[in-house]
Amino acid sequence: MPVRSALMTVMVRAADKAARGLKRDFGEVENLQVSKKGPADFVTTADLKAERVLKEELAKARPDYGFLMEESGASGGSGGSEGRRWVVDPLDGTTNFLHGLPHFAISIGLEERGEIVAALIYDPIKDELFHAEKGSGAYLNDRRLRVSGRTRMEDALIGTGIPFKGHGEHGTFAGEVERVSAEVAGVRRWGAASLDLAYVAAGRLDGFWERGLSPWDIAAGALLVREAGGYLTAIDGRPWTLEGDAILAANSYLHKPLSALVLGRKDATKSA
Repeated sequence: MPVRSALMTVMVRAADKAARGLKRDFGEVENLQVSKKGPADFVTTADLKAERVLKEELAKARPDYGFLMEESGASGGSGGSEGRRWVVDPLDGTTNFLHGLPHFAISIGLEERGEIVAALIYDPIKDELFHAEKGSGAYLNDRRLRVSGRTRMEDALIGTGIPFKGHGEHGTFAGEVERVSAEVAGVRRWGAASLDLAYVAAGRLDGFWERGLSPWDIAAGALLVREAGGYLTAIDGRPWTLEGDAILAANSYLHKPLSALVLGRKDATKSA
């Protein structure tokens, strides 16, 4: 059983407190006040309450750290000489939440000098806590995680995110999913990028790609994949950075062929 650091204990406590409110509100989802902030993009009272709780708890424990949060943006703290800030999505999978689908998560990443050094993704309905610190491995609750060992695309289960109304290039995605689905065992769209990446780290998905993402969608998941032995880049193979809005993750065998399929390159069937 891994010994949690003081930093991870802070993150777990904040997520646990925010999760209590999300679980209560999920049980009464039909009564939530919902306001639209864009086409097919919603913000709920539950979302805002969870963000407020997370910010309060994290700021109380680490008052000099800054924040980058989905609803309230960048704020607070100098981060000290290390330039530390929390990158937080209080409710990843808002549309699932609103429709009563029990697949959503709290995502917290700690950025230090442009690099994610600690990560937590908590699925409160399944009570699954994915967590990692740089150099210390990735875990689901207290079990060590490793990416899958599958070597052939025809055996692989791949996750993705489908562009929705008012977002993304639907034509581009249609070509990508047509190419990928023709070569793999299956393609899944769960609607929460943080959990997609956590599932790659856990070996539940063999790979994942998506465009049009924000830092808070993938900051924590990126570290989980790397600490579980996976490869993570931009879709075209260039190094992934927190500022990038597209990501591709897989194990060492499938990363290159998945990238080639998504991009429509001729080497799509070759393993890494």
